[in-house]
Amino acid sequence: MTRFDNPHSRIVAKAKILLPLASVALLATLFLFARSSETLDDFPFAQSDIEALAREQRLDGPAFSTVTSDGAQLEIAAKTIRPDPSDGRILNSTQVNAELKLLNSATVSMLANDIAIDGPNEVAELAGGVNVNTTTGYSLNTDRIAAQLNFSQIESPGPVEGTAPAGDISAGSMKISQDADSGSYLLVFKERVKLVYQP
Repeated sequence: MTRFDNPHSRIVAKAKILLPLASVALLATLFLFARSSETLDDFPFAQSDIEALAREQRLDGPAFSTVTSDGAQLEIAAKTIRPDPSDGRILNSTQVNAELKLLNSATVSMLANDIAIDGPNEVAELAGGVNVNTTTGYSLNTDRIAAQLNFSQIESPGPVEGTAPAGDISAGSMKISQDADSGSYLLVFKERVKLVYQP
């Protein structure tokens, strides 16, 4: 039997025996005390959420952006989006935040409860109570807004009311678009326009 004359050699010789034994003991412990695998019941999903995901197509937290033909930027974000049951080319969304950044540095921000994006016709229709705010000082409320995706135009065919830089305003309809002659952007109110001037 080999004799070791120095402490280092004795430690190495003992380690050659003890370390493999320790590794075998660790492996045996892992196999003996391993827990059973988790099942789907252990995950924190509500049964209603699982059934809803299986029943319908849905995307959470989507964002959409485009550049119109005149160079303005339109950005739309929603809480959820799903295809329309009657027409798969139309997407329906909920809790919508849309923003149109015009070339003159003005911005039109829109908040709505619902939106339907019609890709073939290149229009996004906001509904369910729409709040429109502009960086030029207008804050308006209406039931529905149609925003074109291919050029800068926002139109409300129904009644509009809110505040303007000069005071309170109401009208039967409203339209924001680019003037063909000057290239500037115009906010036009039509039908029974009423302005309560506040100097």
